[in-house]
Amino acid sequence: MAEVSDESVNRRMRGLDRAFEILDFLGSRREAMRPNEIAAQIGAPRSSVYELVNLLLSNGVLEYRGDQGHVFLGRKLYFLGMSYHEEFDILRECDSILVAIAEQTRETAQLCMLNGNKYTVAMMKEGGRPFRISSDVGERVPIPWTASGRLLVSHLSDAEIVDLIPKEDFQLPNGEWLPPSDFIAEVRQATASGYFTFRSIVDSFTQCFAVPVFNQARECTATLCLVAPREDGLQNRDIYLECLIKAAHDLSARIGTGVSSITKVPTNMFRRLNRA
Repeated sequence: MAEVSDESVNRRMRGLDRAFEILDFLGSRREAMRPNEIAAQIGAPRSSVYELVNLLLSNGVLEYRGDQGHVFLGRKLYFLGMSYHEEFDILRECDSILVAIAEQTRETAQLCMLNGNKYTVAMMKEGGRPFRISSDVGERVPIPWTASGRLLVSHLSDAEIVDLIPKEDFQLPNGEWLPPSDFIAEVRQATASGYFTFRSIVDSFTQCFAVPVFNQARECTATLCLVAPREDGLQNRDIYLECLIKAAHDLSARIGTGVSSITKVPTNMFRRLNRA
């Protein structure tokens, strides 16, 4: 049996890394592009990108779009994603929970997670308001821009948080810089409180609420979130937090964490939700 040299293995690994880089790039751009454009954008040799694109095309992972040589993510990824969705505990269990949150609060409910060193909305259910607030599922957003980001990195040390988040992601949409020390202080406060809520950095007219969902290692593997108009969010703050905390406890229990207690909440949370 022929032996595989270390150089051959390393070359294949580099090719695999580059293939995933191509897929991640197209996923983040959300548009079809020519292979030479992809190569220029990711700083890779055109010959390598053309070779990998042809391989991905032949396996249905990429597909041609139009007749100008543009390529984009293929339907095979969709079917693989469906299989993942059916098997992955959180996504399988979360659908009915998000529906219940959206119905109870009439606000947009989300399941949020980390995607590499970015935040993303994994699932979403819109509320019953005529004016709806929504986000693009799968869009990658800098962690410091989000309420969930304060919880999703809570299991990391201060140094690990700084290493994970790109320096440029601490620049907020308005151009101001959030000092990493301030962000870390908010992470620790969110951990102690068991939730985080603030006026959205991306949209100043909305109030964001995030509560942790724990995995078996008692790490925050996801968050349940509400995005509400700012005035309604402030008026119904306690009610919204009560709803999210109970739902997150339920979801954590469903995926087998054995969570036995939830964050204590003020007794005035237990009043009827104003649906006006």
